[in-house]
Amino acid sequence: MAFVSVMSLVKVLLAIQLSLVLLMSCTVDSSKVVLPPTKSPVPSPRPTPARTPVAVQGVVYCKSCKYNAFETLMGAKPLSDAIVKLQCNNTKKPITVDGKTDKNGYFFIQAPKKVSTHGYHKCRVFLVSAPSSSGCTKRTNLNAGWKGAFLKYAKQPVSIPFTLFSVGPFAFAPTTCPK
Repeated sequence: MAFVSVMSLVKVLLAIQLSLVLLMSCTVDSSKVVLPPTKSPVPSPRPTPARTPVAVQGVVYCKSCKYNAFETLMGAKPLSDAIVKLQCNNTKKPITVDGKTDKNGYFFIQAPKKVSTHGYHKCRVFLVSAPSSSGCTKRTNLNAGWKGAFLKYAKQPVSIPFTLFSVGPFAFAPTTCPK
């Protein structure tokens, strides 16, 4: 009986030794082992859009007496020396810049550098005044000229150092019209 138990002990030891030999022959080259990352990769930050200075353009007209009561520019003429105001409320104190129309009624206002494309949506352009000698001094709300028009992106004609926006066209109405 002792012989049987010694034999079974030898068999168990041989089985263990064989298992160890097989295990040792199946080792994996550690240089080829790829471990999963310990943390998920951090996505690269999105590039922030460049903040460029803002400029706005538009045209101011004097409405004709014939179409004074209508929301139209039919018969209107460009108004020179009219004053318009760009007002931006993206700081504690509003930033305002006035502009004046040329002989074609065209105005161009470049905003201060504090106003960039990042905050253009907080800017509006208002009609302020027209020369009394023009006989066309009544502000109208055509295209929000009296209440203030929001800036609309304008196609950039060439490479310029600012982003160009447009408003209007705006109009003043005649103070008096013949009956």
